[in-house]
Amino acid sequence: MTFLSMFRRDDPTDCGNGGGDSTTFGLRIASVFIILIGSMFGASFPVLARRSKWLSPRVPQGVFDFAKYFGSGVIIATAFIHLLSPALDELGSGCLAPGWAVYPYALAIALLSIFMIFIVEIIAFRWGTAKLASIGFSHDAHGHGVGGMAAHGPENTSEAEGHAVLNGNDGSSSDEEKNPRVSVGDDSEIGSGVIDSALTQIIGIAILEFGILLHSVLIGLTLAVTNEFKVLFVVIIFHQTFEGLGVGSRLSQMKLPPKYNYVPILGAMLYGITTPIGIAVGLGVRSTYNPNSTTASIVSGILDSFSAGILIYTGLVELLAHEFLFNRDMINSSNWKLTYAICCMLSGCGIMALLGRWA
Repeated sequence: MTFLSMFRRDDPTDCGNGGGDSTTFGLRIASVFIILIGSMFGASFPVLARRSKWLSPRVPQGVFDFAKYFGSGVIIATAFIHLLSPALDELGSGCLAPGWAVYPYALAIALLSIFMIFIVEIIAFRWGTAKLASIGFSHDAHGHGVGGMAAHGPENTSEAEGHAVLNGNDGSSSDEEKNPRVSVGDDSEIGSGVIDSALTQIIGIAILEFGILLHSVLIGLTLAVTNEFKVLFVVIIFHQTFEGLGVGSRLSQMKLPPKYNYVPILGAMLYGITTPIGIAVGLGVRSTYNPNSTTASIVSGILDSFSAGILIYTGLVELLAHEFLFNRDMINSSNWKLTYAICCMLSGCGIMALLGRWA
């Protein structure tokens, strides 16, 4: 008896046995490339627009701000509507053994995921802080120094463009000796503070991408074999493009030393290929894989729950809190700018939540 067999219902009637739907096979193959284009465009455009010497001056800063706030809303809606809700359905399926109904496993797994990410980040930040302290620096984790430079990367590009801010131990003097800064492009040994800033940014974006990539693979698998392919296909094109815009806007905000410049591009490419890979795998196993089967429900439910916890933590703590509460520029901004930012975020959240009606 396998582990999963203990949680399956004995009567497999109407529980998705056999393979998935294989109609419109040509369109399913085409979906690999269509979604690849949409996902890659959404994730890579903000990164390339920020880096391109020709395109960057031609794209107003307001476009990047809109993408950043809109993307934050998209990520938060994805966590609740596109991950946690399906996980509750999957782990509450009538095809599973009665034991699954006696406890809200999906919520428990999401809760576990939130605290796991929290502990990982605490360890990473304490390690980084200790490393800085050993060379006489202190790290401003919430970005209360210059601009809005937070531990998870810059939340603005005004005062702190291209710099990692390292505050003096007393945190009060503006004297250069007591409030040293190190340029992101500095390759000297004293740039170890910059390395800490780079590592914290990379850890933050890696956690975000991990949760989204798991979700994207499962979306691809489902799309490849679902019997509601046409409707789901159209919805997922928009879903992946908007979600990619959210990821790409975060990647474009990263301020890294030259040797880490490949990270945002790599992150955009990883996002762009995961759903097409999921579709391709689903097409390859379409004769045996069925998303409604008991095994698929258990595996998808657990992964969706885990991913939901990651995105809930990232969205509420690292995006919302650091964007609006710990961002000095936002705190001191006009009411109009604050209202605009909130409206952009709510727009992204609302559109992504609406897409949850179909996918």
